Amino acid sequence: MNVAKSGYRVFSANSTPALCYDHLSLEQLAEVHLSVSVRDVNTAIMELLIMAYALKTSCAKNIIGVIPYFPYSKQCKMRKRGSIVCKLLASMLAKAGLTHIITMDLHQKEIQGFFTFPVDNLRASPFLVQYIQEEIPDYRNAIIVAKSPSAAKRAQSFAERLRLGLAVMHGEAQCSESDMADGRHSPPCVRNTIGHPGLELPLMMAKEKPPITVVGDVGGRIAIIVDDIIDDVEDFVATAEILKERGAYKIYIMATHGLLSADAPRLIEESAIDEVVVTNTVPHEVQKLQCPKIKTVDVSMILAEAIRRIHNGESMAYLFRNITVDD
Repeated sequence: MNVAKSGYRVFSANSTPALCYDHLSLEQLAEVHLSVSVRDVNTAIMELLIMAYALKTSCAKNIIGVIPYFPYSKQCKMRKRGSIVCKLLASMLAKAGLTHIITMDLHQKEIQGFFTFPVDNLRASPFLVQYIQEEIPDYRNAIIVAKSPSAAKRAQSFAERLRLGLAVMHGEAQCSESDMADGRHSPPCVRNTIGHPGLELPLMMAKEKPPITVVGDVGGRIAIIVDDIIDDVEDFVATAEILKERGAYKIYIMATHGLLSADAPRLIEESAIDEVVVTNTVPHEVQKLQCPKIKTVDVSMILAEAIRRIHNGESMAYLFRNITVDD
């Protein structure tokens, strides 16, 4: 816990390293902020809820959660007969006493509608774009790649800012994540049951997508794959292999949240991927030791600036300058 002379308090959970202390002038601030990241996600959530409720019952005026990576954000829609866990977590945070959240690059911007209090969804793209310009030699010969059509808007935003071309991967590998996300196996397979007499429902044809193909020319180019989360890397590795076959001579991956779970470091090290660039919204020091291809971009500065502006009652618009609706 860091304490300011004016009564401002910054709390960090036991499982969470605080990202933005170095950028905060604590003598100038005066509210309560909770800093939470994710590695052991359920432990971090429980610590956040307990801390927020303790502050609420201690009559804190404002309780602002700094959650750079919002957990369970991929579970923001109905999948088969499952629950919308992201909505549940939003309700739990509100009940625990949070009055505001600062986060970064939500998986879907519509998640902000789950909350009954303000949510500032900051963007990491300026930091990643700057990395491309400064750290990738000959980036002008690069092409931005969307791993799937659903990632095309994010990739298009990068391509337009860097004045580069755009390629989109179309189709999917068998048993990919999107197969679960769009509920194509819901409702379940029809059993041999007798329906209501006289009731004839139209048969829904099953979806079928072609094998992965590249829409766009990547031959002789640097391929930069853009996404918001990199967790299980099998899809990224498969995409890199296809791009390599199509003539790309270097392959980079840019993502905001580097979860890099399970065998991700080993798979990246053994793959055709040259470099994986992620921000420090999620701690991944161990993964970097296992795989030198993983690089980190520091985004703590913008989180600290958001805290400062909220405390001083300043406009947050400066942090969203040049951000369009599709970003």
